[in-house]
Amino acid sequence: MQHDGHAHHEHQGPVTHEGHDEHQHQQHHQGHHGHHQGHGEVSWAMAAQATLHCLTGCAIGEVLGMIIGTAFGWGNLPTMVLAIVLAFFFGYALTLRGILKAGVDFRTAFKVALAADTLSIAVMEIIDNGVIALWPGAMDAHLSEALFWIVLAISLAIAFVLTTPVNKWMIGRGKGHAVVHQYHH
Repeated sequence: MQHDGHAHHEHQGPVTHEGHDEHQHQQHHQGHHGHHQGHGEVSWAMAAQATLHCLTGCAIGEVLGMIIGTAFGWGNLPTMVLAIVLAFFFGYALTLRGILKAGVDFRTAFKVALAADTLSIAVMEIIDNGVIALWPGAMDAHLSEALFWIVLAISLAIAFVLTTPVNKWMIGRGKGHAVVHQYHH
């Protein structure tokens, strides 16, 4: 609609300049407004990326915990505890690496990583281990068995789907990975 008005102004000689200015001003105003709005919105892609970060750490910790637990012949409970501890460790480590790369000192980076990932990793681990614990035979499946990997993949997929909205909500409130993004840019 505006565009037609603009074209119409061009045919009227002296008014053109004024109309053009007005149009430019409106466009500039809209552009500025649009940018402002976009800043407050959190895309699912951003939330998914933050979740994927966590998921990678959790998966590494989970598998490593199983390998160590199996190697030492531990039972299910100590193995699961170790897997959860390692999942948190690697989850934080991946975030820390990114923040430290941005030139932030370790203490600040560690605080940011704790703030960004604690809830996310906790939700993910509860879901992930919950699925494994409830899945018949999954707790006793060994690394060499397909069942272990299938259940791990399914539990991580479920955890990913359910943790992404948590991250989206946190980033939207300026928490979680929103804090991390401040250091990246």
